Amino acid sequence: MTDQQNNSKLHRTVRIGGASGFWGDSSVGAPQLVQSGAIDYLVFDYLAELTMSILAGARLKKPEMGYATDFVSVAMKAVLRDVVARGIRVVSNAGGVNPQACAAALAALAAEQGVALKIAIVTGDDVMPQLAQLREAAEPVREMQTGAALPKQVLTANAYLGALPIKAALDAGAQVVITGRCVDSAVTLGVLMHEFGWGAADFDHLAAGSLAGHIIECGCQATGGLHTDWDTVPDWAGIGYPIVECHADGSFVCTKPAGTGGLVTPAVIAEQMLYEIGDPASYILPDVVCDFTQVVLAQAGEHRVAVRGARGRAPTDTYKVSATHMEGFKTSAQLTIVGFDAVAKARRTGAAIIERTSALLARAGLPPYTATRIEVLGAESCYGPHARALETREAILRITATHQRKEALDLLAREVAPAGTSWSPGTTGSGGGRASASPSIRQYAFLLPKSRLCPVVHIDGADIAVAQAGPQTPLVHAVAAASAPVQGATTEATPASELREVPLIRLAWARSGDKGDISNIGVIARTPLLLHLLRAQLTEAAVAAYLAHLVKGRVTRYEVPGVHAFNFVCEQALDGGGMRSMRNDPLGKGMAQILLSMPVHIPVTLLALCSAP
Repeated sequence: MTDQQNNSKLHRTVRIGGASGFWGDSSVGAPQLVQSGAIDYLVFDYLAELTMSILAGARLKKPEMGYATDFVSVAMKAVLRDVVARGIRVVSNAGGVNPQACAAALAALAAEQGVALKIAIVTGDDVMPQLAQLREAAEPVREMQTGAALPKQVLTANAYLGALPIKAALDAGAQVVITGRCVDSAVTLGVLMHEFGWGAADFDHLAAGSLAGHIIECGCQATGGLHTDWDTVPDWAGIGYPIVECHADGSFVCTKPAGTGGLVTPAVIAEQMLYEIGDPASYILPDVVCDFTQVVLAQAGEHRVAVRGARGRAPTDTYKVSATHMEGFKTSAQLTIVGFDAVAKARRTGAAIIERTSALLARAGLPPYTATRIEVLGAESCYGPHARALETREAILRITATHQRKEALDLLAREVAPAGTSWSPGTTGSGGGRASASPSIRQYAFLLPKSRLCPVVHIDGADIAVAQAGPQTPLVHAVAAASAPVQGATTEATPASELREVPLIRLAWARSGDKGDISNIGVIARTPLLLHLLRAQLTEAAVAAYLAHLVKGRVTRYEVPGVHAFNFVCEQALDGGGMRSMRNDPLGKGMAQILLSMPVHIPVTLLALCSAP
C-alpha cells in the first residue's frame, strides 16, 4: 500500500448503520438507513440464547431452516437492489444455527432480483460435536455462574466468536457476510478492522471499535429508545436507527438519519454504553478486554455525540459458550380482575387455582409442580415492599408453573377459565384464550479454550481458516475497584431541616439488562455535581437492601468516572434468568426503573440541579 493510500485510510470516515437489535425488531430499520444515503455498511444483530434454541428446533423440523428468516424475506428483500447499487456492504449474524441455508436463501433472492452478490459465510461456532469429549475431560465443564455440571441433553452449544473471521471475509471481497453465533459488537468491529487495517494486537482500537458496535447493537436504544427521560424523546413512531461515524484513531460519532425521530445525547449514549457490560474496566470480548471507565462523551451537534477514550488489553484464552437444554415444561396464564379489592381478589384466585390443580395432579398420580409463581400485574408486584398500587381497581393475575410432564400443565390451563364463574366478582379477560405448555429451555454458559475451535470463512468455493491471533491471557475475574474518596458536597454535615427526600430518578438516569441470573444496572448522574451525593448514598449495601425482594446474591458497585456513573452488578437477581426465570420480567428490564424509585436525600441548595418532580 502506498503512503497516499495509507494517508487516505487514516483520514477516512466509515459510517455504519445498526438495522436490528434482535430477531423481531421493526422492519423499518434497514430501508431507513439505506435510503438516508449516510452509511457505508449495514449491520444486523439477531441472536439471543432463546433464539438459538428456536432456530435449532426449526432446523430439526426442516433442514433448510435454522436461521433468522426475516433477514432475507423482509430486510434484504426490501433493500438488496439499493444496497448493491450504492456499494453498501452488509454484515449479519442472522445465520443462527444454519448460516449455509441463510446464504442460500439470500443467493436465491439475489437471483430473483437479478443482482450479482458475493456472499461469505462464517462457521466454526458450533460446539455440539465436542460435547462428548468435554464430558470425559479430566477437568469437567462447569457453568460460569452456578458451577453446575454439563446437562445430559443439550439442545444447542455455540461459542461467541469474535471479529477476525468477519474481517477476513471482508478482506476477501464479500459484499455480504453471514455468521452464526458471534458477540453482538463483532459485526461492527470486523468492519472497522477491515477498513482501518487494525491488527489483533491493536487493543485500544479494538476496544473502541467494540464500543461502537456495543452502542448500536441494540438498535434504537442508542437513539432514545428506553431512555429514562422518555417524555423528552420526540416522534417515537418515526424513531431513527443508529449510525456510528468511525475514524482510524478509534474515535467515533453516534448519530441517526436526518429527519427521523428519537434523541441522541450523552445521556442516551451513556445509558447504552453501560448496558449489560458488567465490570466496565474488564468487559470481556473474544478479541479484547475493554476498559470503558475513562470514555468521554460530548455533544457534537444536534443528535451527534462524540465518543473517545476506550482502552483495551489482551484477550483471554477462552471463548464463552452458550448452551441450552430442556428441563421439563412451563406455562403462564392470565386473568383480569376488576373492582374493589382487585389485588386481594387476584391473589386469592391464584392461590385457589394452584391449590385445586395440585389436588387434581395428586389424584391423577402425577407429581407436584416443580415450581409455581403468582404475580399481580398492575399492583406493582415487582416493587415488592416499595409498591404503592394496592388500591388499584384493575389487576392482572399471572400464574406461572413448571412441571416435568406436559399433561400436568395442560390440566392447569383448563382450570384457569372456571375462575370466571366460581370465585371473584369482576373476573374477566383470560389473555387471549387457554394457555399452552411449552418446553422449558434453560441456558448453560461455560468457557472453552480457543485452541479447540477454528472459525472458517467460506467464499467463492474456497475455505479460509481464521486462527485466533494476538496475545492471549488466562481469564482472571477482576475485583471491583475501590471507589474514589468522597469529595465535594455530601449530606453528612447538612442539618436534616435543610435536606429533602426525592426519588433517585431526579438525580440520575439509569438502564438495566441481564447476563444469565445477573442484573446489570447502570446509573448516571444528571450532572457531575451530583456524583458525590450518589456515591455516598448508593452504596452496595443500600442498593442490595432496596432490591432485596429481587436480588438474592451479591451486589457489586463499579465506578465509571468518564461518564460520572456507577454500574451495579446484582447476582442471583432474575430468578434464574432468561428462559429459566418465572418472573414477568425475566430479563430485568424494569430493575433500573425500580431502583430509580429509591429515596435519596439532597441539600435544598442543590435541588435546582435535579430534574423536574
